[in-house]
Amino acid sequence: MKNYPITSFIEKYFCHFNALSLYEAAKSYKNHIENNGKMMITLGGAMSTAEIGKILADMIRKNKVHIISCTGANLEEDILNLISKSFYKKIVNYKDLTPNDEEILLNDGYNRITDTCIPEEMAFKKLQKNIFFVWNKAKKKSERYFPHEYIYQILLENMLEPYNINPDDSWVLAAAKKNIPMIVPGWEDSTMGNIFSSYCIKKFFDPFLIKNGIEYMIYLSEWYKKECNKHKIGFFQIGGGISGDFPICVVPMLSQDVGIPTPVWDYFCQISDSTTSYGSYSGAVPNEKITWGKLNKYTPKFMIESDATIVAPLIFAYILNM
Repeated sequence: MKNYPITSFIEKYFCHFNALSLYEAAKSYKNHIENNGKMMITLGGAMSTAEIGKILADMIRKNKVHIISCTGANLEEDILNLISKSFYKKIVNYKDLTPNDEEILLNDGYNRITDTCIPEEMAFKKLQKNIFFVWNKAKKKSERYFPHEYIYQILLENMLEPYNINPDDSWVLAAAKKNIPMIVPGWEDSTMGNIFSSYCIKKFFDPFLIKNGIEYMIYLSEWYKKECNKHKIGFFQIGGGISGDFPICVVPMLSQDVGIPTPVWDYFCQISDSTTSYGSYSGAVPNEKITWGKLNKYTPKFMIESDATIVAPLIFAYILNM
């Protein structure tokens, strides 16, 4: 364990059950990349607020991730952490909070995500001010971009400096610097999406400025068609919901609806604490995806039923030989 203590620990002690699933998924991910494969990572839940950027940014820098699908919340919350982390309030005993305690937090200007309270003024309002600038700039030029492209503009123009944390711990900043393709389905339900909607209602902006979900699917389809000719493409899903369900559908869409023979995803892993259920997407076992033309019977498939804030860093550490 001297040189790679985490990797060696997993290899020695993760021998059975859910631990073995983690080990096999990590080993298969690593093998996929080493054999010229590419990997999509999808981020559901509140992984950015859980500071997944501390290790995901390194995965991006070291070419272990090639495209990302995330919720609008994960896109903006990584940036909020980057610019205002020291103003956050940590609540270790969050399970004991009463409705009255929650109302006090609201009145004090905090939005709570499990054990972390994000300040309205020092986080959301600061990002709003800067994203308004690039939205308005696009309006004046009659230009339009995807939600993540506006964020990339802000970061690459250094509009948010000085940063409040080590910038190496921001996965979105790492992605922007490498211009990693990104998909942000359902961006409208994020805070910045709500704010943009409010500007549209007030007639200051037009929805035209933001490229939409259909355009994201077309963008993804073009990427997949190009890359699958040269690489096998894997799918690593953290959590459930739209960040996973949206992009995985690009394969059957191309094959069945467009009519272009398209290789299925060549690797699949999901980290989920959803109860196994055939009535929900998040809880469905991977084999169900075979009937939808997303995977086939030969695709390496892994379902790790655990907390993603524990499992994902361990898998990434294994892949990075830590």
